Parts: sequence; structure tokens; C-alpha cells
Amino acid sequence: MGKLTEDVKQLIYMKKEIEEQLQLIDHLQQLGVAYHFKEDIKDALGTIYGSVEKVNMLLKDNLHATALMFRLLREHGFAVSEGVFYRFMDEKGNLKVSLRHQTEGLVSLYEASHLAKEGEHVLEEATNFTTKQLKSLMEGSLEPHLREHVAHALELPLNCRMPRLQTRWFIEASQREAKMNPVLLELAKLDFNRVQIIYQRELREVSRWWNNLGLAQRLPFSRDRLVENYFWTVGWVFEPQFGRCRELHTKANCFIVTLDDVYDIYGTMDELELFTDAVDRWDVNAMDKLPEYMRICFLALFNTTNDIAYNVQKEKGLDIIPHLKKAWADLLKTFTVEARWYHQGYTPNLGEYLENALVSVSVPLILTLAYCTSDDLTQEALDDFQSCPEFARWPSMIFRLCDDLGTSTDELERGDVSKSIQCYMHETGVSEDAARRHIRGLIKGNWRAINGDRSFTSRFEENLKMMAINIPRMAQCMYQYGDGLGKPGQVTNDRIRSLLIEPIPL
Repeated sequence: MGKLTEDVKQLIYMKKEIEEQLQLIDHLQQLGVAYHFKEDIKDALGTIYGSVEKVNMLLKDNLHATALMFRLLREHGFAVSEGVFYRFMDEKGNLKVSLRHQTEGLVSLYEASHLAKEGEHVLEEATNFTTKQLKSLMEGSLEPHLREHVAHALELPLNCRMPRLQTRWFIEASQREAKMNPVLLELAKLDFNRVQIIYQRELREVSRWWNNLGLAQRLPFSRDRLVENYFWTVGWVFEPQFGRCRELHTKANCFIVTLDDVYDIYGTMDELELFTDAVDRWDVNAMDKLPEYMRICFLALFNTTNDIAYNVQKEKGLDIIPHLKKAWADLLKTFTVEARWYHQGYTPNLGEYLENALVSVSVPLILTLAYCTSDDLTQEALDDFQSCPEFARWPSMIFRLCDDLGTSTDELERGDVSKSIQCYMHETGVSEDAARRHIRGLIKGNWRAINGDRSFTSRFEENLKMMAINIPRMAQCMYQYGDGLGKPGQVTNDRIRSLLIEPIPL
């Protein structure tokens, strides 16, 4: 594989037309091998950004290349303006009707438009225009490979997709076409299978830990979802070098799901308040007041978290216990609020529900764990730590709202608090369809907020922000066709098999 990697690196630096360079970078990303060439890609895009006005003039009326340039620069944190699309608009400020037959250009513009920030009206117009035109083209006689790409884009834009699933799809789609560089394709297939073997090894390790812990056997009412809990982490950080991160987050996910079930469907209100207090105090002596099933929960969480903190203390001399125990206590306090609402038969308004849900959806805990166990963590960074940084709010919102759209009916049936849809219906008196439209609008708005904050100042911040972007992508993946965690269906099982079990034929 080393020879292939070197050959591809030479391709990046080979002199070529701008469109060809952009296409190469896009292919490397979608084939899932860009992480091998991170600095090379950054250099190439930095050069393009440095003369973006000149490049824009060279591209003239090439909609595909212009949209591709815009998307790639935005994805990498460069502050490129939506003004690059002005020349594709008529005197009334609408996209030119003549663009409607440029299928490749329309798909590129559609994908670029989903990196819009708040208040970018050209890109909003582009989303509406391209969606309408692409749907119209699907009703006509498109070539098979174009039809496949258009249908895939309309199902979910690239910016909202789980990267690794996109990689599998793109490799298989590229094999059916003659256009893809065979060197890139060979590298992608070999790398995908190599990384899949790493995932399998990691899954065996966490499976051994989970079985030895024995929580699933002692708490038969809770969901035993180890594979799905690991699958989430592949969506958050897929690169092979982040194996430790995936391991720690799989463990945390197992506790989150178990405790969610304790608070939602099993514990009494008195028991839940005692458990929350015990975690808040982080004191094994508080176990005495807990029922037996909660003692094993508390001890498992306490020991696993302290073990994680011990390793960081040993390696870096940094004490992360105060941050981890606060993150767990904050999560359980919001679980307690939801349990109290349920037991009191109280339906909060949407704002009240979402403020609590920002934490109860577990994203602040997930990012706290990622922050405190990062290889790049320093004492200075730890001193500056905020338990819920501003950029955590938007992925939290999307995660919660996607979860509610996919699971609210099932969760209400099993005895859970009203979700965002029901809260909005109760508050405004609108129908369920109207409430769902409103929730989808909120998801869109939060994606725009994420898109507006994609720059970073260090590798530490870059890794955290990329994880924060991948969290809502994974939520859309898991809840796109219902509840991918509570009752994993065929779609979720197929996706897990495609990433964790079945290699790509070489």
C-alpha cells in the first residue's frame, strides 16, 4: 500500500488544471483516503484560496468546478464567500434557467448549498433551485450512473452523511464507472478493508470488556446494544489512529444507553434522585442507600471513569476527574428532570424541553470525554475547559431533533416523556405534520450555525470540531429511517455489516 500512497501523493502535486485538482481532492475525500494526505490537501487548497478571485475568473461559466471549489474550501475552514456564484444569476437575482440541464453542475451546486451559513440567501436559493431541477431530471431519461448520483444526493446531502458509509457507497459506485483513476480506486479498496480489520479487532476488545462487566445480564430491562454503540463511534471518528477514542466512547455509550433505560422505564423517582446525588458526589459511600441493581450501575460507571482518568494522569500528569464526574452528573440531572416531567404528567414548552435536551442527549458528555482524553490535551487547555462550549449546542440540537423525528412514537409507547414534536404540538396546537416540518426547519437552522463555525486555530480544535460535525451526521444516519438504536432495523443492520463485517471485493 505504501507504493500506492506515494503514487497518489505525486498526483496531488502534479501540475494540472484547477478543475482536475479539485476533482482529485474530492475523490480522495469521498473514497475515504484523504487522511493519508491531510497536509498535502491543506497546502493545495490554501494555494487555491490564496488566489480565489483569479481562480474564479479562470473557471468562468463552469458551475461544477466553481461549486466544488466552494464546497471544498468551506469544508476545510476557508472563509470563501457565496459571491462566487453571482455570475450564475440573472438580473432578478435568480439562478439562470439555462443551468437546469447541467446535471453534474446542479449536483455540485446542490451539495455546496448545504454548507450555507445563516443569512446566505444565494445559497438558500441554490438549494431550492437545484432540488427542484434535480427532481425534475429524475423524472426524465438520465444515464444510469447520473441517476444513481442524483438519487443519492437528494436522499441526503453530503454534508449530512456519515463519512464512512459515504466512502463505501462511493467506492462501489465508482467501480461501476470508467472515469475513476484506477490507482485511487485500488488504494481506497485496500485501505477500506485494512481499516475494517482494525474495527473488528477493536470491537472484539470492547466486547470482552462489556461481557466481563456483566451489566447487560444484571439489568435485563436495558438495551444491550454494544455493536450499535461502537458503530456510533466509527461515525464520529473513523480514522484508524483514533482507536483509543472509539474504545472510550463505546464504553461511555454503553453506560449512557443503560442509564437512559434506568431513568426512562425502570427506576422509581426516589431511586433516580438518590442515584443522581451519588454520581454528583462521586462517592462510593453513597452506594449504601441505593437498591442492588443501582449499586452495580454506580460501581461500574465509577470504576470505568476513574480508570480512564488514571491513564490520563499517568500519561500526562493531568487530573480530568472533576470534568468527567461533572459531565456525568449534569447528564443524570437532565435525565432526572425528564423523569419528573413524566411522573408528573407535565408537558414542557419546546424551549424548556430543548434547553434540558441540550445536555440529556449526551453530546456535552461525549465532547467532554473527547476533550479530556485527546492526545493533544495540555494543562492550559484543561484550565480553559468549558463543560458545554458554544459549538456543542448545535450538534446537540440536531442530535436531539433527529432522534425525536425517528423515535418519538416508539418511546412514548414504552413510557417516555413527551418529545419535541409533542411539546410543539401542545404549545401551539398545530398538527403532527406541521410540528415535524417545524422540527426539520430547526435542524436546518442548526446546520447553518455549524457551517458558520468551521474554522479552527489548532489541531486540537480541528479534531474536536470535526467530531462535533460528525455527531449530527451520525444522528441523521441512525434515525433517518426510524429508531436505529432502540429497535435496529434492516437498514441499520445492513449499514453495520457494510462497515464492520463485509470487506469490499478486490
